[in-house]
Amino acid sequence: ATDFAEYRAKRIATGISPKTLNNELSYLRALFNELRRLGEIEFENPLALLRAIRLQERELSYLDAQQINRLFQVLRSMTHPHVELIAMICLVTGCRWGEAQGLTISRVGDGMLQFVNTKSKRRRVVPIDPMLAERIRDHLREHGAFSNCRDRFDEAVVRTGLKLPAGQKSHVLRHTFASHFIANGGNILTLQKILGHSTLAMTMRYAHLAPDHLQDVLAFGPARDFRHFFDSPASDSRSGLENPL
Repeated sequence: ATDFAEYRAKRIATGISPKTLNNELSYLRALFNELRRLGEIEFENPLALLRAIRLQERELSYLDAQQINRLFQVLRSMTHPHVELIAMICLVTGCRWGEAQGLTISRVGDGMLQFVNTKSKRRRVVPIDPMLAERIRDHLREHGAFSNCRDRFDEAVVRTGLKLPAGQKSHVLRHTFASHFIANGGNILTLQKILGHSTLAMTMRYAHLAPDHLQDVLAFGPARDFRHFFDSPASDSRSGLENPL
């Protein structure tokens, strides 16, 4: 554990991101756990008690209606046959770019998409407009399987003039779906299932966008039973209370 902690400190000093170092710690822990499970080692996992680096929560950028329109105008002008449709799938389902890119005709139903190569390794089904489902099937029949075109999307973002945090070019579509879903009154638990998050904590990053976020403070907290305390002290004589608190 000490050796790894020293190695990690040196890596931080060279500019390696804390998230990368946390991933390395997870991989190495898993290695020792598997060796112990297989009976190859008898000692305890030496990294079991080593803490991951606490990360500052990253800013989540999302696009408004005007930015979405500008972006898709640029995407439709590009010569690549797949980039605009893949971006559309990400925008309306909240899926990751790789999940959309891996779609096949057999996974496109009447009004639904089935994602199987997901980050969580769990199959996920998301409803879509039947017209879009038909368009996807027609596109795949005409042009064949989706090909890797993430670079073309990144190019479209630059051409649109959008300023996004590092590493969030194609992921901004996923954040945009989630943000608009919550802002329009969508349920946070439903969003968790749509996005495929393994824990609700991941999905709660979008909760502050809900129109009634934390309004239960007013509805169910003690404030509703003690509103007469909210008057200024000068009004205490009118209420007959010398010292209400």
